[in-house]
Order: sequence, then C-alpha cells, then structure tokens
Amino acid sequence: MLPVTAFAQMRTVTDGAGRRVQIPLKVSRIYAAGPPASVLAFALAPEKLIGWTTPFRDAEKPFVAPRYAELPAYGRLTGRGNTANVEVVIKAQPDLIVDYGAVRDTFVSLADRVHAQTGIPYLLLDGDFDRMVEVIMQFGQITGEEGRAAALAKYARDTLADIAGRVAKVPPARRPRVYYARGPAGLNTGLAGSINTESIEQVGATNVAAELGRGGLVQVSIEQVLRWNPDLIVTTDAQFFQLARSHPLWRALPAVRDGRLHLAPQLPFGWIDFPPSLNRLIGLRWLARLLYPEVFSEDLRPIVRDFYSRLYHQTPSEAQLDQLLGAAVAPL
Repeated sequence: MLPVTAFAQMRTVTDGAGRRVQIPLKVSRIYAAGPPASVLAFALAPEKLIGWTTPFRDAEKPFVAPRYAELPAYGRLTGRGNTANVEVVIKAQPDLIVDYGAVRDTFVSLADRVHAQTGIPYLLLDGDFDRMVEVIMQFGQITGEEGRAAALAKYARDTLADIAGRVAKVPPARRPRVYYARGPAGLNTGLAGSINTESIEQVGATNVAAELGRGGLVQVSIEQVLRWNPDLIVTTDAQFFQLARSHPLWRALPAVRDGRLHLAPQLPFGWIDFPPSLNRLIGLRWLARLLYPEVFSEDLRPIVRDFYSRLYHQTPSEAQLDQLLGAAVAPL
C-alpha cells in the first residue's frame, strides 16, 4: 500500500535537525513518534492526531475529552520503550510523522530510516524550552493551525517571560538546590542540560546533579544524594514519594524529614517530565510557587484551569483542581 503522501502536493520545511523534508501542503493525519510529540500535536491540532503512544490510564482519562482519550494507541517509535514498527506506522496511514524533543544523531538516523522504509515524511522538532515558542509557530504552519498556534505561542512566551522576570529579582543566595528523583527508587535523575530537568534551570534553581556533567539521564546512589543534601526534592513517582518518607536513609535528608519532598502533579500528563513537552509550562508555575512562595504568591487554581482549557481542550472541575493541587502549594 502506497502512503497517503504519495498522492499529495508537497512543500519543503526545515526541521529542528536542519533536515529539509518534503511534507504535504495539507496535513490531516499526524503520527506522534513519542509522548512529547503527542502532547504537542494534541495541544495544537487535536483533530489531526490519529492516536497516542500508550493508552490513557483510568486516572488520566477524566482530564481529557472522551473523543480524544479513546483514540487508539499505536506505540512509540522513539526511546528505550519503543513499541511500534514500520508496519504499524504504515497501517495507521498518517501523512506526517512528528517527533518532539532531542535532535541528536540517534533520532536523525531513526527518522531517516523510517522515512526510507515507509515513504512517510518524518519531522524532528527541537524540544528545548528556548525553542518552544518557535516550534509552536512552526508546527502551526505545518498543520494549518496558525491561529491556535499564535495564541498558544503568546501564552508560552508570556509565561516564560513572567517567570524569568520575577526569578531574576531573587538573589542567588535564596535560590535553592534541587534534586529531581525519577523512578520508584528515586535514584534516576537528569544531568545539566537534560530535557528532563530543564524546568529546574528555568526557574533559576540549581540542579544538584549538574556537577556530574551534561547530557541526559543518569543513575546515582543514595550516598551521592546524601552528599548533595539538596534543599528540596521533586519527584514524579508516587511510589518513591511514599518510600522516601519512611526509609531511614532518605529520612536522613533534611529535605525529606522537614517536608521539602514534593510529588509533582501528573494528570493527564506530568508537570515536570513524562513527557518533557508543552505540559512543562504549568510545571514551571508550580515549581516557582514551591521555590519562591513570597514572589509567586498568586492562587494557582485559575492558572491551572486556564492552562488545561487551552492545551487539553477541557476545563477541569473544582474537584479535579483539588486533586491536582492538593500538595502543590506547600511552601519550603
């Protein structure tokens, strides 16, 4: 079966890796190569996203309109947990494959290989915070959603500028050192420049793991975390959150013992990571409120309500806001 793009009029775009890619003049069916691209496509072109990489869990579904939550799960092409193959992609009949995140050689090679095998255009878009506004605008042009993209780009630009401007007034001595604990053991974290810990740097805090170097994710020991003695610990793993508060080694850390361990909201997508996409914008507000409560003292409820309405196309109920923000405003 020939791909849909074989019969379409085409145009050339330059993606985040500098690749010149021929894509259809009209994009109607988007296959997201990984979770970050799923969120990007869902926010900007929900009617054109043909499916998710994984199905929504029961706790996540209520935060997304049923017509989107029930889209099929096709698996992911990127990452360690890649579950899709070219046969799955071809059968789904997209006219464009999009990946959003790192644009390293590994992902360029994958994109070129999948395109060669399927004939379907494959775009790589840079997931760095510094490129977010630019990518939103570009993706709006790619999908024909220029109006929605312009509004969302302004929202992202205003959010980033507001946070950066207020954080700049916080003296360096008052900016905390933060450890980001991933996984059920809490011992997976991100190095300097990791897309997974980028939010910490965006709010002016110090990622304690940055001293280990630059790159992606790294496994550390509890002894290393004890030596770092971070001012605050943020996690996205509920299992670790429970473990750390009862484990004698973790409780030896003042941050854990004194209640400065925080579980980031995760419904329907994580606020810090999982995936590292546009969903991180609301996580910046949450982190800023945690780190600098005297500077970011505003009520998060209307901010979260507005964010979810804009990006997820459904306004959360008061009960859902309670669920999301139950632990989100605890001060240092």
